[in-house]
Amino acid sequence: MAGIAFKGFVAGRTGLAAVLLLVAAAGCSPSPPQPSASASASATGSGSATAAGSASASSPGSSGAATTAPAGNGSSAEATPPADADETSPAANGDRVISSTVTHDWAVPSADAPFRTAHQNPVPLAPPPAEPLPALFTIGAGQHPAGTPPYDQLSFRFTGAFPGYEISFVPELRADGSGNLIPMPGTGAILKVVFRGAQAHTADGTASTITESPAPAIGYRALTSYAAAGDFEGVLSYGLGVGRPGTPAPQTKVRVYEVEKIEQGRHLYVVAIQLDAGSL
Repeated sequence: MAGIAFKGFVAGRTGLAAVLLLVAAAGCSPSPPQPSASASASATGSGSATAAGSASASSPGSSGAATTAPAGNGSSAEATPPADADETSPAANGDRVISSTVTHDWAVPSADAPFRTAHQNPVPLAPPPAEPLPALFTIGAGQHPAGTPPYDQLSFRFTGAFPGYEISFVPELRADGSGNLIPMPGTGAILKVVFRGAQAHTADGTASTITESPAPAIGYRALTSYAAAGDFEGVLSYGLGVGRPGTPAPQTKVRVYEVEKIEQGRHLYVVAIQLDAGSL
């Protein structure tokens, strides 16, 4: 996947500054994180915004403003959204959740009715040597059997700000740019997450910014695997394997949280993708 992560980045750096950005839960049993160099690429959403400490998807301290879709079908979110709970590091003094917001409530995002949230951030976010865009820092995975409904979660933690994103089920996962098919065997369906105005490589394009991530074959009930699909000119893509062949995975409901937090002294912006495990 390293080839996907950096392919064409150096050639696209000159155009990067011109990019206009459109842009958790107690009882979790997270999978052991593993260092990973894998970095990696559309979608009107249905959902409701419910916040603990924030009434909008624009969190205190965030440099971006979020645009969320109106309430859609599906069960209501909890009165108090759960904090991001798939930590990749032990808790430390000073760790705290600043805000936790539902940007899309339980629904099935499709090509015709995808989830979409836009965050508008300045370019660059910070002067060199810092990354100019929200940078993917860690990925965390966990099971939440006590949820209503029970769900599996994949959390993308960014530094700098929240990126925009688009989420929908797709028939197959293809690499951004090349269009090459990315195999995801043993899954019933594929959920594609496209982050806009984000990257997973350093500013000079020589390394990944991801410090920890779970193994690609996760093996949960709803979340079976994930794969990187692109990291080029501010577009960062992943595919999530949902369910197994023969299951009603294409109708699996999805919910999205945004969590702004301080973890290990670092200010993080988390986009948590939750998959309904109760229907599988």
